[in-house]
Amino acid sequence: MRIAVIDSGISLPNTQVVERAAFRMRDEVPGIEQIPATSDRIGHGSAVAAAILAQAPAATLIDAQIFHDRITASPAAVAAALRWAVGCGARLATLSLGLSTDRPVLRAAVEEALSHGLLLVAASPARGGPVWPAAYPGVIAVTGDARCGPGEVSVLPAAFGTCPRRLDDAPHVGGASLAVGHLAGLLAAAAPLSRETALAHLHEVARWHGPERRLV
Repeated sequence: MRIAVIDSGISLPNTQVVERAAFRMRDEVPGIEQIPATSDRIGHGSAVAAAILAQAPAATLIDAQIFHDRITASPAAVAAALRWAVGCGARLATLSLGLSTDRPVLRAAVEEALSHGLLLVAASPARGGPVWPAAYPGVIAVTGDARCGPGEVSVLPAAFGTCPRRLDDAPHVGGASLAVGHLAGLLAAAAPLSRETALAHLHEVARWHGPERRLV
């Protein structure tokens, strides 16, 4: 399965990356430009990719770089990367990010990607209000669940939960961001044919149902 990691890049040894590109705002003329991808200077995307490959080592990755020196990107750059990934034949894409407001440019790109059969997994923080793209209909929302180890899933009221921990030494990666990679790897290993079969698989293999409960 081809998986697009829409993130800070992928710099992992012995990893099959079939396409690479980066997206950013132009310096002088308004709009988004596509440029060659560089090495992952943050470590965020590489940690997500490592989580995917831990569950699906045969997966081929598409590197769609939107974060460069920090974890921030314009909605238009995210949308451009998503459309490019669809054109590269991605069957699944990860978005370890969350915008506090709905942006029409991102909504349109997500709807277009879903119409092409893309499975889209996006981060949904455990606390607070909705974030996008996880809140869009059709997107598989995932958050970190401390009960879950690698390969384990929980069914929560508004999202799926899975392992929030990194598998390498990349800094500043964890929680919902990394849970996206773990869940994407689980789906890639199962190779679902549609979103419906993907959801059915996650419900079938879930170890927990309902939120964590603290005993006092």
